Amino acid sequence: MGVSLADVKKLKELTGVGLGDAKNALVEADGDFDKALEEMRKKGLTKAEKKGDRETREGVIDAYVHSGRIGVVVEVNCETDFVARLDDFKEFAHQMAMQVAAMAPVYPTLEDVPADIYDAKKQELLAAEDLASKPADIRDKIVEGQLSKYFADQVLTEQVFVLDDSKTVGERIKEQIAKSGENIRVSQFRRIELGVTE
Repeated sequence: MGVSLADVKKLKELTGVGLGDAKNALVEADGDFDKALEEMRKKGLTKAEKKGDRETREGVIDAYVHSGRIGVVVEVNCETDFVARLDDFKEFAHQMAMQVAAMAPVYPTLEDVPADIYDAKKQELLAAEDLASKPADIRDKIVEGQLSKYFADQVLTEQVFVLDDSKTVGERIKEQIAKSGENIRVSQFRRIELGVTE
């Protein structure tokens, strides 16, 4: 089955891969755009994960103020000054600032949660009376699920992305990594809300 040039271009834009890769994915999917997109997303995310260990020393600081009541400053890093100056990267950084304004995360990633805070929450959940009668392996699985749910609100990369609730912020970051070809991370942020002090 033939594939349209419009679909190839659209797939390229959505996934950040080359035209040849986009065309091959459509051919392999027999012209089924959604199937090809899903496959390319998988490949794109795999590429993004391989880039995840590379150093990020460049980037931008973006600020966002919502209705004069919430102010956010975020530092979003990439590998090169070239990518940092791209409008697409700056727009991505602004999206991250808007996310922080809307969802008030506490930590950028799960790795940034201090071990003592994570462990204290785990012990608190393990001590729940309704878990006492369950086998140890079942208890651990239940607590791991509860920990994931608890930190999903507090950790930026685990939160639902406010501009597209079909993905997490972590998935949105991986898409940007696949698109730019560089490792990208939100390394820090500050959120100030009028009348609210820590």
